[in-house]
Amino acid sequence: MPTRTATRTHPYTCGSCAAPHAKWVGRCNSCSAWNSLLETRASIAGVAQLGDVQPMTALESGAATTVPTGMAEADRCLGGGLVPGSVTLLGGEPGIGKSTFTLQLAAARVRAGGRVLLVSAEESASQVRLRADRLGAVLDDLWLAGDASVEAILAHADRLEPDLLIVDSIQTVHLVADAGAPGSAGQVRGCAQRLVVEAKARGMATLLVGHVTKDGSLAGPKLLEHVVDTVLELTGDRHHALRMLRVVKHRFGRSDEVGLFEMGGDGLWSVDDPSRLFLADRAPDVAGSVVLPTLEGHRPLLVEVQALVVRATTQHPRRSPRGLDPRRLALLLAVLERRSGVDLGALDVYATVVGGVHVTEPAADLPLALAVVSATTGRQLGDDVVVVGEVGLGGEVRQVPGMERRLQESHRLGFRRAVIPASSPDPPPGLEVVRVGTLSEAVLATGLMPPGS
Repeated sequence: MPTRTATRTHPYTCGSCAAPHAKWVGRCNSCSAWNSLLETRASIAGVAQLGDVQPMTALESGAATTVPTGMAEADRCLGGGLVPGSVTLLGGEPGIGKSTFTLQLAAARVRAGGRVLLVSAEESASQVRLRADRLGAVLDDLWLAGDASVEAILAHADRLEPDLLIVDSIQTVHLVADAGAPGSAGQVRGCAQRLVVEAKARGMATLLVGHVTKDGSLAGPKLLEHVVDTVLELTGDRHHALRMLRVVKHRFGRSDEVGLFEMGGDGLWSVDDPSRLFLADRAPDVAGSVVLPTLEGHRPLLVEVQALVVRATTQHPRRSPRGLDPRRLALLLAVLERRSGVDLGALDVYATVVGGVHVTEPAADLPLALAVVSATTGRQLGDDVVVVGEVGLGGEVRQVPGMERRLQESHRLGFRRAVIPASSPDPPPGLEVVRVGTLSEAVLATGLMPPGS
């Protein structure tokens, strides 16, 4: 049997970023942290047995078995639920609702007949009990541990044999045998790797909670994405009730699904018809308002794009988007001025997507451009019109994916007209379409700017 020899070439590791070093230095060459290098435990040189090699045709194929979480939108994202033995990482900014989501998920799993071990290393038991009272999650087979060491967590798992282990959060637990403070890159990675091994050996689904910091801290979930099976991201605007659960990585299914929740006083609840929620408070007959059928994963959503144009009071006019890509807004304003003759050089332009939604897809180009024109001329587009399409630098309007689903959702919600690229497929019966090839054609066809102006 072939052999392989292990050698010890990097005996020092940075406790901050986990970068290996061949010798001790005062400052890490990777993250520039001072006095952060730690001597690793001596590697054992020896002979390692190689595993068997099999042809791909000899392997059995089959779909992964999922266990429903009890939360409809979470199951939608995960392709049916959590896979036993899998490890899922839930990321999100502090305060976005990760602890609320995990506690509700734990309670739903227990109601379905499972046993859950929840490790809360950040909050005290009394704080977790207060949240459980509010969420209706006080259940017998939902067990709480406050231990911060992985060794103690696994000891509890040996005794309880839970179906689901939740660690909130991975930044606050540590391995007793490893050097480094909890939350450091080395500890976070080591804890995650140990929990992954144990989860697969026990067939125990594991959910790790991780914080995402705005400065891109190395101790965040980005460090762990290659270790876990599934990566979920909980996003949203704290000033709005909407929360989106996005699948960033999923080894057992599609990674482009999204779940929608509404945050209330009694927790997160699935949103059955998000398009109606986004458009519920839309004011009729307002210039600068355009409805966009966007796609979040495979789900079509109708959102309102608004623009406001006012005379600039400074030497450099403002370009202020919210929920939109600022570089895309600047590009569209340049195309509007160059290709359609809309003078915006002395005007401040404000643009937003209502409801706290972030839209980054190119399909928002045409509705955003028409919203700016509508705000500039004071002409209204119409309450029963949706607009979708990508705009190129030449002013051409281009096709976007998923047009059939976008138009079907628009028709379901009662919209009667759609401004779409000329190459788009036929709409559903009852929906009238206006096909446009350029941005100038779209401006004239919608009546936002009179001919010859």
